[in-house]
Amino acid sequence: MSNNAAVSETSAISGEGPSPNLFIDTLMGFQKTAAARAAVEVGVFKAIAAGADDASAIASATSSSERGVEILCDYLAFLGLLQKRDGRYGLTPSSAVFLDPESPAYFGGVVAFLASPEILGLLLDDPAAYVRNGGAVGLANIAPDNPIWIKFASAMTPLMAATADEVGERVAAWPRPPRKVLDIAAGHGRWGIAVGKAVPGSEVYAVDWRAVLQLAGRNAQEAGIGARYHPVPGSAFDVDWGQGYDLVLVPHFLHHFDPETCAGLLRKVRASLAPGGQVLAIENVVSEDGLSPPWPAAFSFLMLATTPKGEAFTAREYDDMARAAGFNGVTIEAMPPAPHSLLTFQ
Repeated sequence: MSNNAAVSETSAISGEGPSPNLFIDTLMGFQKTAAARAAVEVGVFKAIAAGADDASAIASATSSSERGVEILCDYLAFLGLLQKRDGRYGLTPSSAVFLDPESPAYFGGVVAFLASPEILGLLLDDPAAYVRNGGAVGLANIAPDNPIWIKFASAMTPLMAATADEVGERVAAWPRPPRKVLDIAAGHGRWGIAVGKAVPGSEVYAVDWRAVLQLAGRNAQEAGIGARYHPVPGSAFDVDWGQGYDLVLVPHFLHHFDPETCAGLLRKVRASLAPGGQVLAIENVVSEDGLSPPWPAAFSFLMLATTPKGEAFTAREYDDMARAAGFNGVTIEAMPPAPHSLLTFQ
């Protein structure tokens, strides 16, 4: 929420009268997207991190108009992404960690997916249509071999890295670490790769569209587990991915579908487990009233626009899916600072 939106809400609560400011601020939210994307693509955060601290220096470092840079940086300072004092700009502590390309935690590249023309088009071209329809008109993001998932796999790895490594470490500490691992909708492959790195000798099988798996395979090679990384191209619902898995990973996939479809996939997963095999999913879990935590609460609207029937589900709904698939239930653990949770099917 921007500062003026917060002020408008405070005014309304304090009895100063109704205000349209929050609605206008919400309606103009596309400006924030544009500014964030411009800052990353022009290289504003990189330039400031390297020592450029006024509009002239930033413009020179980024081969940009000084006027354009000054207006952009003032807006970023207003949003809280930069600091400004006496005409000089600096990174905030969060921007220094996450938006400086030299930082190991950098993930400014996520704009290539989250602010891509494909995602923005699905959201903004005709929002009334997907509201009236109860979901995207057509298959949207879940269409077979959709090239948007190559963008996802290329851009979103940094956002998942820390949690993926934590999951890998946890799995490696099990009394019987898995020897055969399946990663469903592998995308960038980061989840299966993390387990493969943490458990030497484990074999990782990755299911996704063929073009996406080419990128995941390159990531596996760079991680040093290429010889143990096996692509299984095709739809997770249709492809024969084999049997005898000690661990099946289902990262960020179930929210694309309705509960019945999810339960069907989980039945297939359960049938492919070795005795004592485990199933872990990574998901955005929303409260029963649909209003918290912030990212999952907003996520269902994104799914409404980009999938026919997907949404963020509650803990109860995931437990119902698990039981419908033959499991005894599911335990859910938040994994801060990431907005997603770890689901363990029992």
